[in-house]
Amino acid sequence: MALASAPHASAGALRDADVKQAVDDAMTPIIEQFGIPGLAVAVTINGQRHFFDYGLASREPRVPVTRDTLFELGSISKTFTATLATSAEVAGKLSLDGNIGDHLPELAGTPLGRVSVRDLATHTAGGFPLQVPDTVRDRDQLMAYFRNWKPQFAAGTRRSYANPSVGLLGVIAARSMGDSFENLMERRLFPDLGLRRTYINVPPNEMKSYAWGYTRADAPVRVGPGMLASEAYGVKSNSVDMMRFLEVNMGLGEVPERVSRAVMATHTGSFRAGPFVQDLIWEHYPYPVALANLVAGNAPSANREPMPVERIEPPMAPRQDVLINKTGSTNGFGAYVAYIPARRIGIVMLANKNYPNEARVRAAFAVLSRLAP
Repeated sequence: MALASAPHASAGALRDADVKQAVDDAMTPIIEQFGIPGLAVAVTINGQRHFFDYGLASREPRVPVTRDTLFELGSISKTFTATLATSAEVAGKLSLDGNIGDHLPELAGTPLGRVSVRDLATHTAGGFPLQVPDTVRDRDQLMAYFRNWKPQFAAGTRRSYANPSVGLLGVIAARSMGDSFENLMERRLFPDLGLRRTYINVPPNEMKSYAWGYTRADAPVRVGPGMLASEAYGVKSNSVDMMRFLEVNMGLGEVPERVSRAVMATHTGSFRAGPFVQDLIWEHYPYPVALANLVAGNAPSANREPMPVERIEPPMAPRQDVLINKTGSTNGFGAYVAYIPARRIGIVMLANKNYPNEARVRAAFAVLSRLAP
């Protein structure tokens, strides 16, 4: 039997009913198929928000999912890291088109030191592995790893989705701004974006709202510490804050002008990669988009196998007639966000189980296709 959903009131009772039906029709099958304990869904349409909560944030003790429930975002965290980097550029402290060695003298003169910072934000630095090697356990070892790294490809010729790449982007952004990455995110960027309950390190008074994730064997799990975890996959948030974040990215949320510039800069199209354009971490598809292309762009092979790319010169300015998306996973959580600026519609899906990207994409696409103005 499907888990029951709990809609939250917003303007327009009839519209709420329409949205609830669309979301229930799309989410109930994936909850049943993949045994998802809990799922928080938020939809924004023309600035009107709709929230739907399914199931449990914790099975033992039994705690229901609410709008306050904190989920691990996995690689959606990378979009915040990119925004910190563009914020540093807006402030004149960082040049994305400068070389890594210009910002990290310890890497000057190395193959990586000659790669541009922008290539880190587009997974095109030259062939990093998906994860930082397990043998790298502290910052000295991390810098030694980067100094000794040898590219597999010329920078800007292949897209290799990689945590070391965006992790180093976060290190450079933080270094340029003269503070720790965690402080800059939690004390500056998140507040600047208007996010009230988004964290890297969940504070003690918020642990009651932090969901437990569940493995394939249904064992409870949360993400642990790791090299570059904060920068690559360490953010925890709820559906309210993530809805706010999507609206800011669509130009709907009120933020300081410098913040708006930084956010919009992350939507600069840098490379054509298969069915999508690689922005700074975000990926976009010309809209309308075929579901098959959206599924292909989020397939496991897109993140596990090097993909030929074509550099866009000059970089493509942010566009409205696109669908922009990002997936994110940890061992116990699976998330997806997608939005269409021109239609002023977006969706957030936060689950405490890692289930296939294709299922997330298909469910979100069904909702967006049904409700897009």
